[in-house]
This record gives sequence, structure tokens and C-alpha cells, in this order.
Amino acid sequence: MAALDDVRGFRLEEASINLWAFKGPTGSSDEAPRYSGYWVDTTDQVDAVLRQIVQGARQRINEVIDYDLLAQNNEGSALTIPTNETYADRLLERAAAETDGRRVVNLAQLRNSSFYDIKLVYEDTVIHAIRKTDRSWQGKRAIGLSTLLFQENVLALEDRPKFDIDAAVDFIIVGGEILILDKAHFESVLRYKATLIEDFTELQGEAEFTNVFVDIGPLVAFVGENKLHLRRLSAIRQKGHYKDAGFMQRLRELHEAYGLHLAFDGDGKVVVSPETCRDVITALLDHRLASAFSESIYDVPSTTPVRLG
Repeated sequence: MAALDDVRGFRLEEASINLWAFKGPTGSSDEAPRYSGYWVDTTDQVDAVLRQIVQGARQRINEVIDYDLLAQNNEGSALTIPTNETYADRLLERAAAETDGRRVVNLAQLRNSSFYDIKLVYEDTVIHAIRKTDRSWQGKRAIGLSTLLFQENVLALEDRPKFDIDAAVDFIIVGGEILILDKAHFESVLRYKATLIEDFTELQGEAEFTNVFVDIGPLVAFVGENKLHLRRLSAIRQKGHYKDAGFMQRLRELHEAYGLHLAFDGDGKVVVSPETCRDVITALLDHRLASAFSESIYDVPSTTPVRLG
């Protein structure tokens, strides 16, 4: 709750405000992303709108949920993750100071920006409210579309450069933590998918995991670079059920009763095929559960333990 408390208690109206436009992330998936950012002078009217956007974002958050690869937030919640578990530091160092060399002086520095940062500073607290840009920030107008301006009772073509600012933000960085309102945009801006790919690569080199299978090849092919599957495999690694001999033995004994289509060889290793990959993932996530109340069997998105007593 520390990050949410910092945002709620922030003196928004008294803070200085700057708008940064960023391009990136760039670079290969096996290295830290690179960002190019410039800050732009804004009018008092624009500043007022930016403050309203941040105010609306902090009013929306009623609770925080620890970030998990499979966790999802709702309209009134935000996921939270430490900045040091992401590439946020790469972004923050680019927006550290509004120097003359980083000021926008031509249109090309704004065109094709991939996201913008509403940066607010009050005393020792700095807030960065990030939002992915829409197509109005791209280099060319969409084919077949023209913007009309109604002025003095006449519709005319609006040919001046136009950049839209959304009423929402995707995530907020404050005090060493990130409050995530749009998970997909957060992962895109900070290249969290690259981290998932790296995690899966490391998992494939983990003997405790590969020894569970006769051949891991079909599972690797099934996962590919699909972000949802990569997220699930990273969650499997975090949970580590494949390391638990008791878990694996019960899986061999009970998989049919729970409707899981799995196959095992004579040594008890999982035989993976393209048809069984989904059930293999479900099983190792421990997402096939039974209700003692309805006596039904469910697939669940999360398996948070409940403390009894």
C-alpha cells in the first residue's frame, strides 16, 4: 500500500509538471531496452488537463494487488511491482532532468512517440504517469481519414499537427514501486515479454524441469513466443510444483479423475504431444481444482492459498 499512499497524499496542485514523449523500447530481446525521450513545453491549460488525468487515475484505485504473471486487476484496483524487477530504471534515467538538450525543438522529436510520461515533482517525491500513444502520434494520418474543425459556424479541414492525450494512464511509478492499471501496456512499454522469453529459456536449461518429460520439444514448440503461454510457463517456474515428488506422483495417480489428458512412460515421465500441451500446462500450474461444495471440477486463473483459523 506504500505506493498508493504516496500517490494519494501527493500535493498534485502544487507540484511542478512536465510532459515527456518517448520512443522505444528498442534493441534486441536479449538485452535491456533503450528509450529516447524529450520533454515539451506545455501551456497552463494543458498542465491543468494533465493534472486532471493523474487525479482521475489515483481516484480510480481502491486496492492494490501484488503483480503476478497470471494476476488481473479490475476497474478499482492496480497491480503493484517493485521498479527493480523491471526495466523502469532505463526510462527514469532518460527523464531525470529537463535539460535544454532534451527539449523538443522540432516536430520529428514528437512524431512516432510510442508513449508519454506525465512527470510531477513535489519536494522529494516524483511521480511518473505513463500512457501508450494512439495513432494521432504517428508520422502520417490514417488513409481515408481527415480531421474537421468546427469554428465560427463552419466546418473546415484541420491540417495542423495533432497529438491526443488520453484521459487514462497505464501505470504510475512512485517511490520504487509501480502501480499498474493496464497490464498489457505496462508489459509492452517496459518489455516485460522479453523477460518472459528469457525466463522460459532458463527453464528449458533447468534439469529438474526437463527431467519431468520424455521430450520437451513439443512443449517448446507449442509455447513459442506467445505471451500468454510464456506467462504461464514463468508461473510454473515460480510455483515449482514439478520439483515436488509428491505432487508429481499424485498427478500420475489422479490426472484421469480430474479430466486431464496426460500420458506417462514406464519411468513416470510426461509424454508431451501437441494435443496434450494445454493440459500439461494446466496440471503444472495446479489450476485444475475440485470444489468440496458443488463437487464440480474447475480450471482457475489463480491459486492463492487461504489461511484457515
